[in-house]
Amino acid sequence: MLKRYWKVAVLANIKDDLLPKPEGVPPDAFADFDHIETVNSLRAAIETDGHKTEFIQADRNLPLALREYQPDICFNIAEGLGGDAREAQTPALLEMLGIPYTGSRVLTNAISLDKTLTKRIWRDRRLPVAPFQEFVIGNESLRPELKYPLFVKPAREGTGMGVDTKAIVNTESELRERAQYIINTYQQPALVEVFLPGREFTVGVMGRADAKRFSRNPDWYDKDGFHRFPILELDMARSVTPNIYSNASKTKEIGDEGAPGYFCPADVEPELEKKLRYFAVRAHQLLGALDISRTDIRLDEEGNPRLLEINTLPGLTPDYSDLCLQAKAEGIRYEDLILDILYLGASRWGMVEPRELPLPAKN
Repeated sequence: MLKRYWKVAVLANIKDDLLPKPEGVPPDAFADFDHIETVNSLRAAIETDGHKTEFIQADRNLPLALREYQPDICFNIAEGLGGDAREAQTPALLEMLGIPYTGSRVLTNAISLDKTLTKRIWRDRRLPVAPFQEFVIGNESLRPELKYPLFVKPAREGTGMGVDTKAIVNTESELRERAQYIINTYQQPALVEVFLPGREFTVGVMGRADAKRFSRNPDWYDKDGFHRFPILELDMARSVTPNIYSNASKTKEIGDEGAPGYFCPADVEPELEKKLRYFAVRAHQLLGALDISRTDIRLDEEGNPRLLEINTLPGLTPDYSDLCLQAKAEGIRYEDLILDILYLGASRWGMVEPRELPLPAKN
């Protein structure tokens, strides 16, 4: 008989806007850390199913805190403390300690934060990406397929970090200046890619091949085991950084002046919708993502979709984060979304009894 109720540790890095930032870090450092209100929302959602929860800060004391609390499973949204694969730090620790956890595993979280490596994998498997090049020292020769305007951003950050109105460059001098700024400020390569002027979408995916056997809501999932959330369009026309989904625009409350427009379900033609959903699932599969992800896609000047990046630790702030807006648009309660992520994760560790599925009907 499997244990019905679990001790669940919610692991996160918490931002404190009142504390000064350490010297030598970028101005938007820790932008992808979560507020304690998000952690409290996660805990409340998990506790609606009878589980006990504890918040544990994913800092250097995490190993000792885990030993003291001894959770049955961890709900992981930790971003890590730095380095080129920081989002893989907490999963790696949990793997080493043999503690079950939610979401993608070590390698996927390491790769997905590296936008250049992610694009190489997608390109090599024939998923559409804009022409791109990584600048390590800043004076590399620009490849001929990269035509201005170009877009420059850190190669290993998320949440719009390092992205502002100067991210779009139109001349070589602007390119060199911006690339050098990124390399020096963020201590990592600069990713340079052809600027995509078209509409921007984000597409959430949940599940895996056997999701129906372990989900609390098996009817959510298609035959392949995936649930495709409604497509969310991000309208940058009135953003504080026009045409750019920057950290400054992401921190605006929905509906505030300078915030992007959020439209879900997006008004798209059926053929484009089909492509966007297909690309999101393939992007998820090719990186070995597990149970939940969100992929950002933008259209080029001819209206063709190009993959930007994948979020294997998508934000989970109710009524604010993109994935939560997508779930809400189709009537999925926040509590049910969080519990399905929890149960899918737990099932990978033998903590959930599999459901017997009906046999296909005979013709």
